[in-house]
Amino acid sequence: MTKWSKKWAKILENQVKEVKISNRLSESPSCLVADENEMGGNMERIMKSLGQDVPDTKPILEINPKHPLVKKLKTKISQDVVKVLFDQAVLSEGGQLKEPAEFVKRMNKLIK
Repeated sequence: MTKWSKKWAKILENQVKEVKISNRLSESPSCLVADENEMGGNMERIMKSLGQDVPDTKPILEINPKHPLVKKLKTKISQDVVKVLFDQAVLSEGGQLKEPAEFVKRMNKLIK
């Protein structure tokens, strides 16, 4: 774990189990993966839709260090940007944001 990925993990400590550097991502800046002993986000959603009890788990955020956005963020780590990347990873895997209004607020702040 690098110095900046530790900062990302600290910012997202309530949302992720850990932040890892990924060598397998090529197009996207980040993605969410389940720990090998836990079910993934899609399976959790399926189980919940069937009325099954699903234990609360935190995903692992994988970061693509070669992505231009991540390269830019290594020098200037902003809590808003890190959270936006996490939310994008949630949306990319088909999940729903717990606080969509906060996502929009952060996006609007970054666009300004």
